[in-house]
Amino acid sequence: MKIVKEFKEFVMRGNVMDLAVGVIIGGAFGAIVTSLTDDIISPVLGIFGGMDFSDLSVEVNGANIMYGKFITAIINFLIMALIIFLMVKGINKLMSLGKKKEEEPAPTTKVCPFCCTEIDIKATRCPHCTSELPEIAEE
Repeated sequence: MKIVKEFKEFVMRGNVMDLAVGVIIGGAFGAIVTSLTDDIISPVLGIFGGMDFSDLSVEVNGANIMYGKFITAIINFLIMALIIFLMVKGINKLMSLGKKKEEEPAPTTKVCPFCCTEIDIKATRCPHCTSELPEIAEE
C-alpha cells in the first residue's frame, strides 16, 4: 500500500499535472497548426508554385515516397515554432510590465589610479602602493 500512496503523491505533484495539461494543449495546438498549413498555407503556396505540396511524391522501385508531406511537416514545425516564440515573448513582456526594475547596488570598491588594484570605496590611501587617493565627488 505504500507504493500506491507514493504513486498518488507523484501523480498529484504540480509538475506532473502541468506537464499533462501542456501535452494536451500542445496536441490540440498541433492540430490547429497542421490544419492551418494543410488547408490554407500549402494551397496558397501551391497557387504561386502551381501545385500543392502534400501531393508531391516520387516512385522508386515501386515505393511511393511522399516528400511533399515532409515539406508540409517542416512548414508546420516552423509555423508552430514561430507562434510559440511569439507567445513566450508576449508572456515575458506582460510579466515584466508588473515588475519594478531592480536598481544596481552602490559600488563597494574602486580602482586605485596609481597601481590599478581594487580597494574599498571608503579608502583614502591605497593599502597596496600607499598613495593618497583623490576624493571622488559623489554624484
